[in-house]
Amino acid sequence: MSLERFINQQTSAWMSGTGPDSDVVLSTRIRLARNLENVLFSTILSLEKAKDVVTQVHEAVSDQLALELLKMEDLSPLQKRVLVEKHLISPFLSETSLYGAALISDKEDVSVMVNEEDHLRIQCLASGLQLKETLDKANQIDDVIEEKVQYAFDEKIGYLTACPTNVGTGLRASVMIHLPGLVLTRQMNRIIPAINQLGLVVRGIYGEGSEALGNIFQISNQLTLGKSEEDIINDLDSVVHELMAREQSARDALKQTSPIQLEDRIFRSFGTLSNSRVIETSEAFQCLSDVRLGIDLGYITHISKSILNELMVLTQPGFLQQYAGGPLRAEDRDIRRAALIRERLELDETN
Repeated sequence: MSLERFINQQTSAWMSGTGPDSDVVLSTRIRLARNLENVLFSTILSLEKAKDVVTQVHEAVSDQLALELLKMEDLSPLQKRVLVEKHLISPFLSETSLYGAALISDKEDVSVMVNEEDHLRIQCLASGLQLKETLDKANQIDDVIEEKVQYAFDEKIGYLTACPTNVGTGLRASVMIHLPGLVLTRQMNRIIPAINQLGLVVRGIYGEGSEALGNIFQISNQLTLGKSEEDIINDLDSVVHELMAREQSARDALKQTSPIQLEDRIFRSFGTLSNSRVIETSEAFQCLSDVRLGIDLGYITHISKSILNELMVLTQPGFLQQYAGGPLRAEDRDIRRAALIRERLELDETN
């Protein structure tokens, strides 16, 4: 399969890099946690009842929403890993869920996880900063499902969930944001504790416990109880806009105080990506971050803006093995990663 065809088949709509404020914000994700009334939580369900939950949810959406049902038991470990790398399912659903499933839209901007930690995790993804729009979409899907099933809900507390941190609205809103300027000017160590004090949390690109590769961070709400959905979204939106302003100031400062050093860093990284025959994930992500910064600042004009969004997914182990057509050892993945990046850059230059 050609790389161009592989990219066209494997990239999701949220990777397009065409959304609002996409020079800094890569994507927006909204997730709603829901459970069925009078049904034990997924982690202690019997196999028979877990299958029944999948059936109920599938029937609830099949008439009104075009979503494909994927049962975890029918997928290979590699297929599940690819879905995790595309942010369409969680590692929990992939590895530990009892008879889990996912209902995924054709554009892969909607994913309804079934029998994850909760019976339902309704997830919507969008390019750029689109918190309110993405929440509206998630709520529309939520309404469709609630027409057919009864949720576990308390008038005082709100939606009941397996983890107390999700009780209330059940809403987890997150923004994936690229902050090379703040990292290079060494401001992130001061900013992260300040964000935490506002009831938000800063994580790596794959959520809790993951590393902030390539200067990419996830900013999300920590509290779901005692706040309305609107308050949660407004608070996150306010912090993200502040981060965007600070990032722009940091980029301007770098251009003014160290223009040659900044340009040298960007083109050295471009040279590494263009010529490497072996490259590890962390080095690839750092170089991709520098190149994306160079595109945003106008230093690099012949490479598309979506490159960071695409390659941060396509160079992950699952995708590399899928593109190769089978399992790869770690050192072979590093070789494949370098080759795929070179091909991707050449493809842009040719087009």
